[in-house]
Amino acid sequence: MKVYQPNEIKNITLMGSAGSGKTTLAEAMMFEGGLINRRGDVESKNTVSDYHRIEHEQQRSIYSTVMHVEYNNKKLNIIDTPGLDDFVGGVISSLAVTDSAIMVINSAQGAEVGTQILARHAKRLNTAMLIAFNQLDQDKANFEKAFEDMKNLFGTKAVLIQYPINPGLGFNAVVDVLKMKMYKWKPEGGVPEILDIPADEKERAEELHNTLVESAAENDDNLMELFFNEGSLTEDQMREGIRAGIRKRTMFPIFCVSGKKDMGIRRMMEFVGNVAPSPCDMAGVKDTDGKEIKCDPSGKTSLFVFKNTVEEHLGEVLFFKVITGKLTEGMDLINSKKGAKERVSQIFAVAGKNRIKLTEMVAGDIGATVKLKETKTNHTLAEKDFGSTFPAITFPDPKFRTAIKALSEADDEKLGELLNRMHEEDPTLLVEYSKELKQIIVHGQGEFHLNTLKWQLTNIYKLEIEFLNPKIPYRETITKPAQADYRHKKQSGGAGQFGEVHLVIEPFFEGMPAPSSFKIDGKDLVVSLRGTEEHTLPWGGKLVFCNCIVGGSIDARFHPAIMKGIMEKMEEGPLTGSYARDIRVCIYDGKMHPVDSNEISFRLAGRNAFSQAFKKAGAKIMEPIYDVEVLVPGDYMGDVMSDLQGRRAMIAGMSSESGYEKLQARVPLAELNKYSTTLSSLTSGSATYTMKFAEYAAIPGEVQDKLLKAYEAEQKEE
Repeated sequence: MKVYQPNEIKNITLMGSAGSGKTTLAEAMMFEGGLINRRGDVESKNTVSDYHRIEHEQQRSIYSTVMHVEYNNKKLNIIDTPGLDDFVGGVISSLAVTDSAIMVINSAQGAEVGTQILARHAKRLNTAMLIAFNQLDQDKANFEKAFEDMKNLFGTKAVLIQYPINPGLGFNAVVDVLKMKMYKWKPEGGVPEILDIPADEKERAEELHNTLVESAAENDDNLMELFFNEGSLTEDQMREGIRAGIRKRTMFPIFCVSGKKDMGIRRMMEFVGNVAPSPCDMAGVKDTDGKEIKCDPSGKTSLFVFKNTVEEHLGEVLFFKVITGKLTEGMDLINSKKGAKERVSQIFAVAGKNRIKLTEMVAGDIGATVKLKETKTNHTLAEKDFGSTFPAITFPDPKFRTAIKALSEADDEKLGELLNRMHEEDPTLLVEYSKELKQIIVHGQGEFHLNTLKWQLTNIYKLEIEFLNPKIPYRETITKPAQADYRHKKQSGGAGQFGEVHLVIEPFFEGMPAPSSFKIDGKDLVVSLRGTEEHTLPWGGKLVFCNCIVGGSIDARFHPAIMKGIMEKMEEGPLTGSYARDIRVCIYDGKMHPVDSNEISFRLAGRNAFSQAFKKAGAKIMEPIYDVEVLVPGDYMGDVMSDLQGRRAMIAGMSSESGYEKLQARVPLAELNKYSTTLSSLTSGSATYTMKFAEYAAIPGEVQDKLLKAYEAEQKEE
């Protein structure tokens, strides 16, 4: 394979909702580019993409697959991505390193909720986009509805390059309004016959051609002037305008194809090679300091690793994009995160599980390597003194959680190692070793996502595990001031133990005035503030420790011990054993013994005094509340809202967005267990949602009573 320069490279993400036919389309592109001599299909489990065992079993894409093809003296790096929202991480990592995306639309379904979600990600990452109406050979293909959906979603940015003559089972021809020709295929597809546009299609083709000319002209002032002066543009001038529009995301050209029948693929690939942006056409990558790094083949060599995976019989494979310079076989680079030297001993151009060995790659190209020691996803490799690190890819917050446990305690260590490795391969899979909950919690994008994790552990790594209901990280706090004192006294021959602590606790909130007096049980208690320590707690909230001791009744050297005892109870609240937060403690009196007082005495005195006061201070359980945003077709809005209200949700807002209803609500985490499964069932899989932690809030009294009874029963069992 020749070494391609940046202007000869096109990096493309294939994305679309599940069932849009991306893998079949990718197969046709590989065939047309000569990388394979026979097209496989998903049912036969022999496609270039979807080559993993679980993908064969599920007959759907689970992982993103890097491929390439050489076409018309251009190198097209193509990344086929999963359509299910559970595996959106593969889409986002692909968009982060490609310059354009082909949004694949199932012509029988039109724009789906997944289409809208993917379009948002492309917009956030400023990715240029083309649209491919696929499966126009389906019985229920509806081109007009699909185009109307695109106009609703993208407005005038969605512009037809082609339209089909006969969508449906007999589909075999399109009119290309850029070339102003008709393309017609034989049943086997492939090379089309290029014909004049039929007379009965002339008027429509001319109208769409004029729309395309105007859209192209709007992207360049010089072209706009030419258009005004001459009333039209040449094909080359139109191409320049379209190129500018794609690059600026003011134009999303639409193509008509059948991946299964290999119709329209050549023309779309030709257009991508001629018009889609190259790495050198796009803005540079901004490093972690905000400095823009341009695609420069003459600069120092730098790579960004966007994906790593473990392949059978090969080990770990790392996929990278060359950002600057030239990568050569055997080159030594520095991992900017680890500070370690890595030797890139082999370079590959990849197509699924197939690899072509190369000796070098230049800026803008995408490839793979193996057997690096320290490097993982999101790492930067560069020559010494390169001076920049590329920012990590930002992935969506998780929306499904479960506890996980090895069936055999002997496998606990192995489970931990595998979970860490799987997080490195899939950063949307988060692993939390919760000391608080005494569980390993795995967070993912959906139930199918985590079931895939379970499948891998069981079938690939032969580790028997079980999923458990995850506990909720409740918090405990107080609602009113309370006073307590405790004397710790112990005498057992020789030196004894003695410490007495008097304290007041009260709810803490930001900006509250300094303590001066309290009214507790009808009695006034005046304190004199000597000093304040404010501790931000690792689990959220604060503990404020106020020294109000007058006359040295407790020596200052024992204050840290008192603080330590209080913190021990903060870590295990008396109601449910959950962490406590947002409390101010005022130590105002106590007693010492000249011989028997020591740190352990005051630690125990402080601990017990705090515990007693806590129980008298209107103790309250707080629960995590999440902001939930649901995108749902209007037909299902009522069912979704009713379900959320049954989950103690507070509806925060409703709006419409590109044909879908957007519902915003605040929902307790305790009520969101397996919500993704319920939502899919309620909406026949046509809705999606996001969730993000918002705050801790007090739970209703009846819910607290249930929790207290459950905790009490649990303690008795133990």
